[in-house]
Amino acid sequence: MANVTPILTIDGPVGSGKGTIAARVARRLGWHLLDSGALYRLVAIAALDQGVRPGDEAALIRLTKTLDIEFSQEGGEVIATLDGLDVRKRMRSPETSDMASQVATIPGVRAALKERQRAFAEPPGLVADGRDMGTVIFPDAETKIYLTASVEVRAQRRHKQLKEKGESVNLSRLSRDIEERDHRDMNRTVAPLRPARDAIVVDSTALSIDQVVEKIIALMKDRSITD
Repeated sequence: MANVTPILTIDGPVGSGKGTIAARVARRLGWHLLDSGALYRLVAIAALDQGVRPGDEAALIRLTKTLDIEFSQEGGEVIATLDGLDVRKRMRSPETSDMASQVATIPGVRAALKERQRAFAEPPGLVADGRDMGTVIFPDAETKIYLTASVEVRAQRRHKQLKEKGESVNLSRLSRDIEERDHRDMNRTVAPLRPARDAIVVDSTALSIDQVVEKIIALMKDRSITD
């Protein structure tokens, strides 16, 4: 059955720019935004803080079901709070990223977050970014984008992002981490990272954020989904 609320999904690997692009597209359209990766990162932060190991599936599922999570926007930036605390500075750390990638392979955790994600679909529309938005969470979405870029460019983007936040990260190590995460995400047994059958693949290697945003907005207009 088709969605009553129009939905645009933007999936892709780590560092492809989908979070920033999804947020800008959502603002342009006046739609709601779902950063699904943030949910897994929040689970990861909670697990790290509580000493829950990636292999303890039962504990992670219990943790996921009881998380106190809230999202808000400030100056165009999405703010995530965990148990009332602003955890923005920890969301993109290598430690959090690695744990989130491992947590995301656990079927029970994904199941616990599924309905929570679908509840974001409210009028006038939703832009949802992640790794399985178009394949699992919103398979009936009207428009699906699969955003990708070369490993080298993605590593450079993430390196710049972390440096701007005052974090010191080795670029070569970051490239290796991204390649390893790609392998895990693409080869996990539950909801592996891949383009939806009806997704439009956009390679952002040689494109700026603004160019990708305009490309997606133009696509939405061509499809008469927005004015």
